[in-house]
Amino acid sequence: MALAKITQIAGRGVYVPGNDIDTDRIIPARFMKCVTFDGLGEYLFFDVRHTPDGKPVVPAHPIDRPEHKGATILLSGANFGCGSSREHAPQAIHKAGFRAVIAENFAEIFFGNSTTLGIPCVNAKREDIAKVAAAIAANPQLEITVDVEKLEVRFGDQKIPVTQRESARDALVHGRWDAIGELMEGREAVLALREKLPYLAA
Repeated sequence: MALAKITQIAGRGVYVPGNDIDTDRIIPARFMKCVTFDGLGEYLFFDVRHTPDGKPVVPAHPIDRPEHKGATILLSGANFGCGSSREHAPQAIHKAGFRAVIAENFAEIFFGNSTTLGIPCVNAKREDIAKVAAAIAANPQLEITVDVEKLEVRFGDQKIPVTQRESARDALVHGRWDAIGELMEGREAVLALREKLPYLAA
C-alpha cells in the first residue's frame, strides 16, 4: 500500500504557549525506556501536566482540559522541539493523537523526525498564531484546517498564511514522507535491480 498523500489536516486545536519548548519537556527522558513507541502519548508534557508527586496540576494543562480532549492540531511558539534529538518527542505527539503542529519555527531534527511520521509542521507568524489561539479560546470546538498544499491555515471565516520547507511539503503532498516505508514499497524493484548487478549476483 502506498503512503498516504497528506495534503491537509483538519480537526480541533489546542494552544500550548511558550517558546523553546524542548524535547525533554515534550517527553521526559525517564519515559524513553521502551522497546516500542506505543504508549508514549500518555507521557506527553508529563512534567508540566503533573506535580512532582504525579498529580494533575491545577489549573489543568491545556491538553488536559475537557474542552480540548480529542484535539489533533497543536499550536505553540518559537523554536519548538529544540534540545536533544530524541525521536520519542514527535512519537509522543503522534501517539497522543496530534496530526499537525503550528509554531513560529521548529528545531531542525524535530522537524525532520516529525515529517517522517507524516506530521506536518508549519511555520506561522507570532501574530497569526495569536489569532488562531484566540479563536480556539472563544470556541474550542472550532474546526481548523492545516492546508499543506495551499500553505494556509483556515479556521471559521478566517485564514492565515504558513510556510514549510519545500522538500518536506513535496514529500507530504506526494506521499513520500517515510523513506523506509517508500523503500519497502519498492522491494520488488530493489530485488530486480540486485539481480542485474554483477557484483551482487555472485
